Amino acid sequence: MKTVLLAGGLGTRLGEETQTKPKPMVEIGHHPILWHIMKGYETYGFREFVICLGYKGEQIKAWFSEYSNLVSDFTVNTRTGAMQRHENHQEDWEVSLMNTSVSAETGGRLVRVAHLLGDRFMMTFGDGVCDLSITDLIAFHEKHGKLATMTAVRPPARYGHVELDGEAVSTFSEKPQAREGWINGGFFVLERGVLDYIDGDSTSFQREPMERLARDGQLMAFKHDGFWQCMDTLRDKDLLQEMWESGSAPWKTWS
Repeated sequence: MKTVLLAGGLGTRLGEETQTKPKPMVEIGHHPILWHIMKGYETYGFREFVICLGYKGEQIKAWFSEYSNLVSDFTVNTRTGAMQRHENHQEDWEVSLMNTSVSAETGGRLVRVAHLLGDRFMMTFGDGVCDLSITDLIAFHEKHGKLATMTAVRPPARYGHVELDGEAVSTFSEKPQAREGWINGGFFVLERGVLDYIDGDSTSFQREPMERLARDGQLMAFKHDGFWQCMDTLRDKDLLQEMWESGSAPWKTWS
C-alpha cells in the first residue's frame, strides 16, 4: 500500500525557516521532518511513498537525490565515471516525487497523483509526527468498511494546566495533551472512492470532501490517545528539537 505525503504548502507560520526551504525540509535532529514521518511508516513495513510537491519542491527532489547517494555503498570508476551501487542496510524506500503545482490545494494534489495509487492508500501531511500504530489504524479501517479513516488526536495544550483548591494549586501539568475534544491529526487510510469527492485543484481535502464523506456516513475516526505534534510554528519546531536532543522523542518508533 502506498502512502501519499502532502508536501507542497507554503508553511508561512514558520517564519524565516520557510523563506528559504519548504516546510517538510525543516530539520529536527539534522533530518527533515519529512524523513521522520517516513521512518514512522517504515517501522510498520510501508516503504512506498508518493510525495506531492509544490512550494520549493525542487529542494525536496535534490535532498532525496543527494541522500540516496550518501546512504548507499557504491564503487566509482574514476576513469569512466561509471558507478555501481551495492546493497546496503539504510532505508529501503521507493519514492515518487511529483510536481503537483504551487497553487493546488490538498485535494487537487491528491487527484494529480491518482494514477500512481491503488484501490487503497494512506495519506498524511508533511509536518506532523506521532507514535501511532499504523497496523492498528489499518485494522480499524478494514473492520468498518467505509471509504475513509482519519486519525483523531487530542491537541497539546499551549499552556500549563492548573487545578486550584481555593487559592492553592492542587495540580499542575506543563503543557499536557488537551483533556477534551478531538481534532484531525492526519494519518488517513483511504479507498479510491474518496477521489470522487474532490472537484479539482481548488479543493481542500480537509473541507468539502471530508464534510461530504461525514454526511454520507463514509468517514470514521481512529482515536489516538498517544503522542501527536504538528510543526506549525517556530515554537513547535523548537519543542520537537528539544525532545529529539533529549533522547526521548516519543515519535521515534524505529531503532
